[in-house]
Amino acid sequence: MSVSQPAIQFDLCPMSESDLAAAHALSRTVGWPHRLEDWQFALTVGEGLVAYSGDRMVGTAMWWRYEGRQARIGLVIVDPTIQRAGIGRRMMKAVIDRLDEPCIILNATDAGETLYRQLGFSGASTIIQHQGAAFGAPLVALRAGERIRPLGRNDAERLITLDAMALGARREKVIAEMMSQGDAVVLDDGGETVGFAFFRRFGRGHVIGPVVARDTAAARALIAHWVGLNAGMFLRVDVPGESGLSDWLDGLGLARVSPVLTMVRGAALPTPGPYRTFGLVSQALG
Repeated sequence: MSVSQPAIQFDLCPMSESDLAAAHALSRTVGWPHRLEDWQFALTVGEGLVAYSGDRMVGTAMWWRYEGRQARIGLVIVDPTIQRAGIGRRMMKAVIDRLDEPCIILNATDAGETLYRQLGFSGASTIIQHQGAAFGAPLVALRAGERIRPLGRNDAERLITLDAMALGARREKVIAEMMSQGDAVVLDDGGETVGFAFFRRFGRGHVIGPVVARDTAAARALIAHWVGLNAGMFLRVDVPGESGLSDWLDGLGLARVSPVLTMVRGAALPTPGPYRTFGLVSQALG
């Protein structure tokens, strides 16, 4: 049976750029692969709280608002030497109090699931992390009229629209920042853009995502493009459990890691369509 830690004094403050080095160090203590640059990206497109006991950072929590329809919570970390002292609960309550979106979503680690259920979240789906050094990808045949091309300057609005159809909310700031920091390819069908996949530095290597497409075959083609161009490099892609991609990714050498549970508070997850998300920006941002 778990034993609560003695109460400690701590203050919650809005996260700022000056907190990111300590937040990065805290994430390393719990074995998360995030670079300082990954924290900077998260804060550029979102908001956060930090918990300090004196001058020592003991907790972080972040959130991202999408068009007033959804909010995502992530990067919730408590110093592992003082867990069960009420820091995580107080941070989460403070975050929830700041959100008025009807649907609040997070991806829960095993350590956080019990707390999140106590705060009104329920399980909805799973996310499976795949990672490794793939040594090539099979050529995935495109259908007649389809082609994969580099992202163009004028593609931003179409990407935001496709992403919104898959996610259930527009997130212009996230897509704009992705375009400034990463590379992307789009899938065209007879001149109409019907999918895309980003590729950027993250954690131990590079991440493929977000990936948005009409179906699994199109998602495979987009992912295979990036895997084929980066053989032998450490790659990561986080896919929904129902994506139909996990066995295929395992076969490429991108082995699955223990899944995480997607949890929702408030309104149910929106039903995507006709486009679906096949790869996440990150487990925090969705």
